[in-house]
Amino acid sequence: MSSIHATALIGSGAVLGEGVVVGPYTVIEDDVVIGDRTVIGPHVHIADGARIGNECRISSGAVLSTEPQDLKYQGEKTYLHIGDRTVIREFVTLNRGTKASGKTVVGSDNLIMSYVHAGHDCVIGNHVVIANSVQFGGHCEVGDYVVVGGLTGVHQFVRIGRYSMVGGISRAALDVPPFVMAGGHASFRYEGLNVIGLKRRGFTPEQLAGIRDAYRVIYQSGLLLSNALETVKRDLPQSPEVDEILNFFASNQHGRKFLKPFKS
Repeated sequence: MSSIHATALIGSGAVLGEGVVVGPYTVIEDDVVIGDRTVIGPHVHIADGARIGNECRISSGAVLSTEPQDLKYQGEKTYLHIGDRTVIREFVTLNRGTKASGKTVVGSDNLIMSYVHAGHDCVIGNHVVIANSVQFGGHCEVGDYVVVGGLTGVHQFVRIGRYSMVGGISRAALDVPPFVMAGGHASFRYEGLNVIGLKRRGFTPEQLAGIRDAYRVIYQSGLLLSNALETVKRDLPQSPEVDEILNFFASNQHGRKFLKPFKS
């Protein structure tokens, strides 16, 4: 059975699954759906348009699915989707989408630490760890198994590829390809492969070698990016990981710039 504190305010149209727990002074508006066994702490505000999965944990002070902070927003019906088993810690703010995509999406099995903000129309994948006080502008895309260090600011429309890691206190204004480490405030840069993270996720030495060879051409050959990508495609053994790297660079829809190589 669900457990709802006597001081919580639940909209008449809200749909709560089995075993949901709602803490004191939490406000859940009408157009909200919450999955089974999700636990919501005290003083949480969940606004219209929230669609929250099963077995999530939402800590005190979190504010979810409020209006986008975008001057173009005109009150259109939009949503915030959160998957299963995602942990949202204290004072996280997640805005719902705009008419650009209609929704902000946060996947499953994520850990979103305190004071994180994700703006409108962001898409965050699965198994992502976002450390304290990371701030995402609108329309950001974060792939699966990404780690973002604390106090990092991520510019609007930036994409962070799968299995990559962004260091703390970074100014992430450039797209981050998959499988790499990136960081820096004055100069945001490529810092090599995310070797430890990839090994922890079961990548083999052969897979790591293929990824390393591709990035050696892209970042160390001195070729223009288009020529480097063509060289990777033509001269290196193809694999799912190399294909993912090539597709990431090819799918740059907003003219965003990519990481620069590290220079000591």
